[in-house]
Amino acid sequence: MALARNRRGGESMNYWPGFVDALSTLILSIVFILTVFVVVQFVLQQEISGKDTALQRLNAQIAQLTELLSMETSSKGDIEQQMAQLRASLATAEADRDKYKGIAEGSGAGLSAAQGKASDLATQLEGEKKISAKALAQVEILNQQIAAFRRQLAALESALDASEKKDKESQAQIANLGQRLNLALAQRVEELKSYRSDFFGRLRQIIGNRPDVRIVGDRFVLQSELLFDTGKADLKPEALPEIDKIAAAMAEIGAKIPADIPWVLRVDGHTDVRPISGGVYKSNWDLSAARAIAVVKYLATKGIGPQHLVAAGFGEFQPIDTGTTDEAYRKNRRIEFKLTER
Repeated sequence: MALARNRRGGESMNYWPGFVDALSTLILSIVFILTVFVVVQFVLQQEISGKDTALQRLNAQIAQLTELLSMETSSKGDIEQQMAQLRASLATAEADRDKYKGIAEGSGAGLSAAQGKASDLATQLEGEKKISAKALAQVEILNQQIAAFRRQLAALESALDASEKKDKESQAQIANLGQRLNLALAQRVEELKSYRSDFFGRLRQIIGNRPDVRIVGDRFVLQSELLFDTGKADLKPEALPEIDKIAAAMAEIGAKIPADIPWVLRVDGHTDVRPISGGVYKSNWDLSAARAIAVVKYLATKGIGPQHLVAAGFGEFQPIDTGTTDEAYRKNRRIEFKLTER
C-alpha cells in the first residue's frame, strides 16, 4: 500500500513539470500573438493616417486616383491576410485551451489552477476577438473610403462629359450664328451695292458725259481742277453747282437706304507726286486732306447728315497713273466719292 502511494506520488512529480512547460509555451504563444497584433494595429494606424492625408489631397491629386485605389486595394488584401492569420492563431489557441482544460479536469490536484488558467486564457481570447472585430471595422471603413473615391471619380468623369457636350453645343451654335451673320452681312452688302449702282446711275444722268468726271470701279471721280485752284483747298464758285448735283443725288438715294444699314459717303482727296512749294500746306498729304474736308463740309450744308460723311486724304500715295507726264499728273489730282459701309 505504501509502495503504491509512493509510486503515485512519483508519477505526480513527473507530470507537473511537463504541464507547466506546456502552459509556459502557451503563454509565450499568446504573448507572441499579442505582439504581432500590436504590430498589425500600428500598421493599421499608419495606413489610416495615410488615407486621411490622401483624402485631404484628393482635389489636387485626381490624376493619381487610380494609383491610390490600387494601393488601397493592396492594403486591404494585406489586412485580410493578417486577419486570416489571426483567426488561425485564435483557432489554435482555442484548441490548446480545450486541450489543457481537459487535462486540468482529468487531474484532481491541479483542477482549480487549470480552471483559473483556462479562465484567463478565455478572457485573453475574448479580448483578441474584440481586437479582431475592431480590425474588421477598420477594413470596412477602408472599403467605404474606396467606394467614396470611386464615386468621386465617376462624378468627375460625368462632369467632364457634360462639359465636353456643352462645349460642342456652344461651338455648333457659334458656327450657326457665324453663318447667319455672314449671310446677313452679304445681304446688306448686296443691298448697298444696289444703292451704289443707283447712286452712280443717278449721278451719270445728272452730270452727263464730261471728260473731267468719270466712274472708276466703285468710285465717282472728279478732277481737282474742276473744284480747286492749284495748291488751294477752297471750293471754286463755279464748282459748287457740280457738288450740288452730287448732294442732290446722294440725298435722293440716302432717303431710300434702310436705317439699319450703316452707310457713309467717303470723300477721298488725292494729289500728284510733285512736291508743294510754298503756300499754306506743307505736304501733298495736308492738301489732299484739306480738300476732302472742304467737300464734306459743303455736302453737310446741303442736307446730308454728318454721320454719313467721311473725309480722307491720301496725298500722292494712291496714284491711278504712275507715269510722269502732265496727263498722268492730271489724272492723279482728283476727288473721289465712294458709297460704302461704315
